[in-house]
Amino acid sequence: MSFESITIFGGVDKDGKDESIRELTIGRGEIYSVIGFTGSGKSRLIRDIEQLAQGDTVTKRRILTDGKIPEYKYRRAPEFKIVAHLTQNMNYITDLKCGEFLRLRAECRKIPAAAKNAERIIMTANGLCGEPISDETPLTALSGGQSRALMIADTAINADAPIILIDEIENAGIDKKAAMETLVGNEKIVLVVTHDPLLALSGKRRIVMRNGGMAGLLGTTERERDVFDRLRELNAYSLEIQRRLRAGETL
Repeated sequence: MSFESITIFGGVDKDGKDESIRELTIGRGEIYSVIGFTGSGKSRLIRDIEQLAQGDTVTKRRILTDGKIPEYKYRRAPEFKIVAHLTQNMNYITDLKCGEFLRLRAECRKIPAAAKNAERIIMTANGLCGEPISDETPLTALSGGQSRALMIADTAINADAPIILIDEIENAGIDKKAAMETLVGNEKIVLVVTHDPLLALSGKRRIVMRNGGMAGLLGTTERERDVFDRLRELNAYSLEIQRRLRAGETL
């Protein structure tokens, strides 16, 4: 499955007033951040996109793919799902080892090269989190960050879904920059809900949410690019300090 773009047609905010953004198209390979205070409607927006809403949710938004109403199967049939949603909560109760789980998951989805892809997924995940995962690591032994890293890698390598929705990646304890590069490098349409300034400025544009509606759309200014470069340096420094402390080193 491959789509070049999605288009969001604005609906209404919590007061029933028309959203300021009436039409927004996001192309393949682009990151848009979704920002706003708690309760501003960020999660509701990505749920509408996940459901490929057609005016049938509380916001009355409509989502088109490549300028067309999505086929019914893309909205309702799990095997044709075109949206992958990485939530804040990822807990495994399946008593399997990581490699076994990844191979079984790929086989169930009829993905070729299941064994080879499982190796790539684990290797990629280990580039996102500090403590390495192995083929033999039980799923139930993974930390929250390891679980998120594994699913990000699986989504980037195995998922057919061309649209990726990420909720609060900064809370996962993983390399945020590397995670975003992993996903976008596979030419996905990415929306990331975030409170993190580095992630907010890393997208092509920022969707500003207010009172349940899309209240604004901001591009990155020249000054913000300078701020972003500085934040990236500080993030790299923070990650190195974090790595050294976790390794039991002194500073």
